[in-house]
Amino acid sequence: MSKIIVLASFHPKKDKVKEVKEIILSMIKPTRSEEGNELYNFYEEKNKDGKIISFHLFEIYKNSAALDFHRETTHYKDYRSKIDDLLEKPREVKVLNSIDSI
Repeated sequence: MSKIIVLASFHPKKDKVKEVKEIILSMIKPTRSEEGNELYNFYEEKNKDGKIISFHLFEIYKNSAALDFHRETTHYKDYRSKIDDLLEKPREVKVLNSIDSI
């Protein structure tokens, strides 16, 4: 079974940046403690004025079963119930299957 890579991008409404950041930060510890999670890194993107314009998650799971498990956790369902209303546009999520990786 191949590793699963998830790239997720979030574009918060201008007045909801702090709330979006806090919601995603709350996901880090419980997700990293999942048995099938190998990496869960959180990044921010700033414009030339230094204002945050988007957040990005880079995730690696051992296999598709590990990703499925993640999506059934309480912390994932809680985050999903809160995040969408705070975003300027829908979440952008890419799920990639590893073909040749180290």
